[in-house]
Amino acid sequence: IMHCAEGPIPRSSAAAVRGFLDRELLPWTLRLEEDFLGLPAKVKEEGARLLSASPWELSLVPTTSSGLIQVAQGIDWKVGDEVLAALGEFPANSWPWKGLEARGVCLREVPLWRGHLAGARAAETLPPTLEADPEALLLDAISPATRVLTVSWVRFQDGYRLDLQRLAAGCAERGIAFVVDGIQGAGTLPVDLSGVSAFSTGGHKGLLAPQGLGLLWTSEAFRSELAPTGGWLSVEEATNFGRPCTDLSRRWLTDGRRFEQGVPNLLGCAALAASLGVINQAGVQRIADHVDRLQESLLGQLGDHPRWAGESGRLQSLRAAGRLGSILSFHHAGEGEASLQEILAAGQEAGIYASVREGYLRVALHGWHNAQDLERILTWLR
Repeated sequence: IMHCAEGPIPRSSAAAVRGFLDRELLPWTLRLEEDFLGLPAKVKEEGARLLSASPWELSLVPTTSSGLIQVAQGIDWKVGDEVLAALGEFPANSWPWKGLEARGVCLREVPLWRGHLAGARAAETLPPTLEADPEALLLDAISPATRVLTVSWVRFQDGYRLDLQRLAAGCAERGIAFVVDGIQGAGTLPVDLSGVSAFSTGGHKGLLAPQGLGLLWTSEAFRSELAPTGGWLSVEEATNFGRPCTDLSRRWLTDGRRFEQGVPNLLGCAALAASLGVINQAGVQRIADHVDRLQESLLGQLGDHPRWAGESGRLQSLRAAGRLGSILSFHHAGEGEASLQEILAAGQEAGIYASVREGYLRVALHGWHNAQDLERILTWLR
């Protein structure tokens, strides 16, 4: 129950990796159309189905971080510009923007509810409740210097799910870009990218692929404003080897390949394409509905337990309001993070693997979990 850290790959993905490695034993048998070009194209085709997007809007990137770094480095910044972020973003969505300080760009964080803390005081934070209105706080914090608002769709530690459409509309009204770290929602929630400028996700959590390959989606208008990466495959006719490779009189591509740095991780492509195929065949809306039913049952059955009643009620209200993704984050509620580590250790002894982050015990459910898994989790938590 820890795909919020790293998800297992399906058997079909493992088979795809073995098949590609067998071909790599005789690399001269690799095919230009089927392998070199075909595998990345298959990832984009399946990724587009998942995100309700077009394949040409997608760039293949190694990680969530690298997608966000590409966006951050591609903007034409001016000294005094500002990036606004939700307080307590995962470092993948903090350091790409902190890295701009040498260019005179400031990162400013906004607490999302009363008592919200992060950094050295993260474990002291109060958890989010139904009364929180983080979108209003973020939009109200936009200043004349703000060029970008960036958030995680589903937050890694507290599991809170932000309203992307409300934030996108607010950013459009104010003329700023809206950049999303989507890794904790991709694969377990359907997404509407209308109004979003950029959406980056790695493949190794809810997308159920190995680490090392992910997706960057950019809107056409925003993409046209970003500087190209400079990769050799990001120009026209890059793979037309009938044209001299040293002919530099080429235009930059305007689709997602504009941001790709070179030959993608083809082994990773074989795995990610298969994993995305499994998710798309199941249907991400069906996965989301299944997870929601499991969460409702789990929280309901913990509602009368002395240790979990308060957190169960808090999370149940957030779930009913559509404020959760696939992560149930149980706050330590004054018991201290050490108490969560003890619970985590007891689970591992029973073969149940979860995770603790910044004062929360995270239980992440996906489409493969079933009623028997739920009983094991209940037995452990009780």
